[in-house]
Amino acid sequence: MQLGMIGLGRMGGNMVRRLMKAGHECVVFDHSQETVKKLASEGATGASSLADFAAKLTGPKAAWVMVPAGGPTEATVEELGKLFGSGDIIIDGGNSFYKDDVRRSAALQPRGIDYVDVGTSGGVWGIERGYCMMIGGPDRAVKHLDPIFKTLAPGMGDVGATPGRGKRPGTAEDGYLHCGPSGAGHFVKMVHNGIEYGLMQAYAEGLDILRNRASEALPEAERFTLDAADIAELWRRGSVISSWLLDLSAAALAEDPELSGFTGEVQDSGEGRWTVQAAVEEAVPAPVLSASLYARFRSRSGNSFGEKLLSAMRFQFGRHVETPRGGR
Repeated sequence: MQLGMIGLGRMGGNMVRRLMKAGHECVVFDHSQETVKKLASEGATGASSLADFAAKLTGPKAAWVMVPAGGPTEATVEELGKLFGSGDIIIDGGNSFYKDDVRRSAALQPRGIDYVDVGTSGGVWGIERGYCMMIGGPDRAVKHLDPIFKTLAPGMGDVGATPGRGKRPGTAEDGYLHCGPSGAGHFVKMVHNGIEYGLMQAYAEGLDILRNRASEALPEAERFTLDAADIAELWRRGSVISSWLLDLSAAALAEDPELSGFTGEVQDSGEGRWTVQAAVEEAVPAPVLSASLYARFRSRSGNSFGEKLLSAMRFQFGRHVETPRGGR
């Protein structure tokens, strides 16, 4: 199947490689023509502009937009809307705000263009592990794209079936799910990222407590010099709190037990804020998710070991680099 990819960064480029490895045809565009040429040398069809990109796609055209949320995505979708026609599909695979998806979908409908939003999780590891995808959009477009989603998804792999689930139909066990109409995919991904904030904060705080048990402010008999790297490794094996985030924490601590390469100034992608806003709209109590968001705000005015661990985890799963002070 043919798919166009716009934005060939950490995730977009690797998604193209995973698709081509499975035999899909990819047309690619990025503002960096060097990046385009590199993927073209690996088998993709390169494009020199969005107009050239659209011309190289065959109908029904399908373009996956993998550029930063906000202005860049807005401009790209708007331009594609002028180049595409009835029956074509625009896919936003970034971290857009779900209300923007609802608006864009409505704006494209008069031209007969289907809009699909895909909340994508997997970071830099997705090329090997696969990408968990939360999908919103019209049924016909999602069904047409199923071969693409199936290839990008991790599949069942070595994750055992959930007891009691039986043979419930659907694709959730394969790592992708049509969640609902346009906007639903990014809404589910938004909440996913809000939960991610809370989980990361819990690990960071717990390991910070362990590390500070040697403090001279404590009674001498109650001081323990604990090895956070070893404890993280221990908890990976048979513990009820084992997870991929714990795996990444253990990897970061093994590389640098003091996390000296991180300041602990932790950024937020915006989705944590949107999740808290949604909780307010729905009158749903979300104290853990709210507190984890506020902890990131606080980290920008002085940093603890736990906040360094948050930065280390973000780098491990997504190669997110800390923004210097004054650079936000």
